[in-house]
Amino acid sequence: EGPPGKTFEIVIQLGAILAVCVVYWHKLWGVTTTLTDPRSVAFVRNVLLAFLPAAVIGATAYKYIKQMLDSPLVAAIALVVGGFAILIIEKMVKRARIHEVEDLSPAMSLAIGFCQVLAMVPGVSRAGATIMGSMLLGVERRTAAEFSFFLAIPTMTGATVYSLYKNWSTLSFDGSALIAVGFAAAFLSALVVVKTFIAFISRHGFAPFAYYRIGFGALMLVLILTSR
Repeated sequence: EGPPGKTFEIVIQLGAILAVCVVYWHKLWGVTTTLTDPRSVAFVRNVLLAFLPAAVIGATAYKYIKQMLDSPLVAAIALVVGGFAILIIEKMVKRARIHEVEDLSPAMSLAIGFCQVLAMVPGVSRAGATIMGSMLLGVERRTAAEFSFFLAIPTMTGATVYSLYKNWSTLSFDGSALIAVGFAAAFLSALVVVKTFIAFISRHGFAPFAYYRIGFGALMLVLILTSR
C-alpha cells in the first residue's frame, strides 16, 4: 500500500472515531467534567483496563500473529465459528446483572479486553468479541454494545497514532479532495451504524449477525476448497 493509501486509511479511522464521540458526546462530556466523581472514575478505569491487553499484545505480537494466521481459510473458519458462538451465547445468557459500564469490576474489564485481542485473528469481529465477552460476564446486551463502542475510542485512536508514527515521513496528501470525501463518508456511515446498531440489537438481538457470519463464512469455505 502506497503513501496515499496509508493516508486515506488513517483519515477514515479518524472519521469513525469522531462519529463514536459525537454519538456519545453527552456521556463522554459528563465523564470528562466530573472526573472526581467515583462513577466517572470507574467508567474511565474500566475503558482503560479493557484497552490495555490489545495495546500491549498489539504492540508486541500483532505482526507475528498476522504472519501466522493471515489467510482466507482462517478468516472463513473464524466467521463460521464466531457465528455459532454468538448463537450459543445468546441462548446461554438469560439474565443480565450489569446494566452500566461503571458497574463492571476491574477484573471483568480486563477479561473483556482480552476478548478484544481475539480480533487480531482474521475473521473475528472486534465488536462481536467484546460484546459476547461482556454478555458472558453478565452485562446487559445494550450496555455490552455501548461498552464496545466506548472501547473503540482508545483502541482506534491508539492504532491511528501508531500508524501516524510509523508512516509520518511517507504520508501524502495528494488527492486531498478524495481524502476529504473519504473522511466524510467514514464519519457519516459510522454515525448511522452506531445509532442503528444499538436500536437493532435491542429489538432483535445478535442472531441475524450470527446467521450472516455463518452463511458468508460457509460460502468462503466452499470457494476456497473448490478452487484448490
